[in-house]
This record gives sequence, C-alpha cells and structure tokens, in this order.
Amino acid sequence: MSVLLLRGRVLSFRTRPESVDDRAAYVFEEDGGVLVRDGRIAAVGDFAAVAAEAAGARVVDHRPHLILPGFIDAHVHMPQMQVIASYGAELLDWLNTYTFPEETRFRDSQHGRRIARLFLDEMIRHGTTTVAAFCSVHRESADAFFAEALARNMRVVAGKVMMDRNAPEGLRDTPQSGYDDSKALIGEWHGKGRLHYAITPRFAITSSPEQMEAAGALAAEFPALHIQTHLSENHAEIALTRELYPEARDYTDVYARYGLLRQRTLLGHCIHLDAREADAIHEAGATAVFCPTSNLFLGSGLFDWQGYSRRAKPLRIAAATDVGGGTSYSMLRTMDEAYKVIALQGEKMNPLAAFWQITLGNAEALSLGTHVGTLEPGMDADIVVLDARATPAMRLRMERVETLAQELFLLQTLGDDRAIAETYVAGQPARSMLAGAGKE
Repeated sequence: MSVLLLRGRVLSFRTRPESVDDRAAYVFEEDGGVLVRDGRIAAVGDFAAVAAEAAGARVVDHRPHLILPGFIDAHVHMPQMQVIASYGAELLDWLNTYTFPEETRFRDSQHGRRIARLFLDEMIRHGTTTVAAFCSVHRESADAFFAEALARNMRVVAGKVMMDRNAPEGLRDTPQSGYDDSKALIGEWHGKGRLHYAITPRFAITSSPEQMEAAGALAAEFPALHIQTHLSENHAEIALTRELYPEARDYTDVYARYGLLRQRTLLGHCIHLDAREADAIHEAGATAVFCPTSNLFLGSGLFDWQGYSRRAKPLRIAAATDVGGGTSYSMLRTMDEAYKVIALQGEKMNPLAAFWQITLGNAEALSLGTHVGTLEPGMDADIVVLDARATPAMRLRMERVETLAQELFLLQTLGDDRAIAETYVAGQPARSMLAGAGKE
C-alpha cells in the first residue's frame, strides 16, 4: 500500500466565495496535512492530527507552499499545440488558415502519439490534472490521447471530433463513420482507468443535419456521457449557423433539436447568448465554458461571468484555456485574463472565487465533483502545490502580502508554470518526473 503525507498550507473550497471575506466558503490549514493512500485522499486537516493516524507514511514537506486540488481545464484542443500564437485572424479565418491544416497532420498516428504525450506533459507542468479535450477528426488521435492519459492514470474527458462539412479534404468524416468511430472509441476507452468519453460534434457549422442526428443517436444510446461542442463564439459564426439551420429558433436550439443539450453538455464560449438561449442552457443543466484568453486573442467578445451567474436562471460555468486559440496552457494565466474581461464590464472577480472556479467550480460544472475538485477524504489525490515566491518579482511582491486572498491574487496575476512546485496525479508526483523539463 502506497502511503504519502503532504505537509503545507492546505486550501480547499466548499462553495463559491462571494467575497474575500467569505471564510465559510473554504477550508484553510496554515500547517496542514493531506494523507494519500493508493491514489486517494485518506485524511486532511491539521498536520499534527493527520500525522497521528499516518504511521509509516512518507512525509513530503512543501512548506511554505500552498496545497490545493489540481487545476481543471474544461475546454482545450490537443491537436492545436503547434498553432498557438499564430498571428492575425478571427474565428472562422483562424480555423481555415491555421487549425484545419494543422489537424490534417493527425492522419499520422505517430504524430498523434507525440503530440498527445507533449500535451499532457504541458498540462502537468502547469498544474492541470483534469482536462476536457478535443482530439482531431481522426480516430487515431483519440486513441493516442486516451492511451497516454491512461498510462499516467489521469482523469480526462475527450472525444474524436465529428465533422463532415465545411472543412478540407482529409479532415472530414461522414455521418456514419463519425458515429461508428465514436461508438468504437466509447467501447474501447470510456470507463477504463479514469477516462471519460465525450461525444464531440465540433460545432454546428462543420456538422450536417445528418451528422447531428448521428451525434444525437449516440447521446441517446449513452445518456451518461459528456457532450462537448462550441456555441456563440462570434457574430459571423452565429450568422452562418442560422443560414445552415434556418428551422432552428437560434444557435442553441440547433443542439437542443438533436438531443445534444443536457447535463454534461459542455458549450465552449457562449459569449453572445440571448435570454432565451441562456434560459434553455440553464434548464438543460448544461455548462457554459469561459475561455478568456482565446476570446481576447481572436477578438470574439467578453463573456459575462458575473451576469450569467446572477441571472434568475443562472448558468453553470466552467473556465478553460482553449489552446490553441487560447494563448496559455496555464489556468493561472487564464484567470488573470478572466479578471480583466470581467473588469472591462465594470465588475471584479475576487481571487478566492477565481481559485474556486478552476478547482471545485470546474469539477462541479463538468459533473466530476464526486471525484476531483476538493481535498476531502475519498477524493482522487489530484493535487497542485503552488509557490508564490517562484520568481524574483513574485518574491518581492510577497514581502507586502498579508492575507491569503492577496497571495492568491499574486499567483493569479504573476504566476505561470514556474509557480507550480509539484503536481500530483492520483497521489504520484508527476511534474518532477517529467523527463528533461520540457525536452522530448
């Protein structure tokens, strides 16, 4: 039996903090302990109390660092690693100029295996232990991703993109092949280790009505699966969707008509929703995914995080990097940009809420809150250790930091992969084990 006792300043959330003074929303131990047995959390609390029931455990002392649940990224494109930081396009041009040509390379299964490995290395390096990922249209890309995640014992959500129109030759499936490949992947990977399959029609523009019917058939056959797609990212996308689906009341209604709007549906972006669409998403229990760095980079618009949360029918919200339209693999960098997006709308996101969002908030939005997102007995031991003094600038600023909220805001504003002291996946130190620290 593997027994590990982590010592440090332990922070875990109970609910979304409404202010920096909302002490009831979280649990914090200045000298805390997290006891891990066989990949799960066995006990958490004051270090001396936890140590008393941890005879024989190997102790790893992370003081003065913070110990939190591992970060969760709710929307990211594994095949786009080599187009991140590509210049000068909005959404539809971005897809045609950069994304689609890049994704054709995933016909090569060896390329897919290489990128899947490097992608998950990057997640771990940035403290992300759970990710919801789009693979390419090629079945082999999903095989590569799931095989790599299984080898690391990571909890992931992923799927092969279904895409049968408005894409180049070599990057299209058919309604039947998309259905068949997805069903085969579900049988091969879903529920193995900590893997979850997501039915993944890329978005309405790249799926014909026949393919949307096939995706809906999969959803009906597998009601417990996640569904992931895109919704209302920019105005040109919305206009084209209305042309392609004139019978639908709006963009959201396209997915609802095919049985794709439900709990565990992850809708990337959701920037330009009207009230009817937001109500429909709420009533279905689906999740709107906030992707601030890509929304800013592609000039798509400002997600109304506060407004969507305060509606009479509030939306479930997750946050995500959306690499490669997103500009960083880091959830710290992502929440720094989220803060700015919200500030531009005359509001503020308090730092406790930001860290709730990328841990428990995202876990609940992905319907994974019984497995990850908190440091509680019985939960998966997916853990990140944060160093608020990781760089000279951060060390200097920490000389004036007096509260936990200030420290979190410093990490959010100045932190990146250098602030990740360690990442544990199912209780195993994963970041320190990355060979070559960024080299292949």
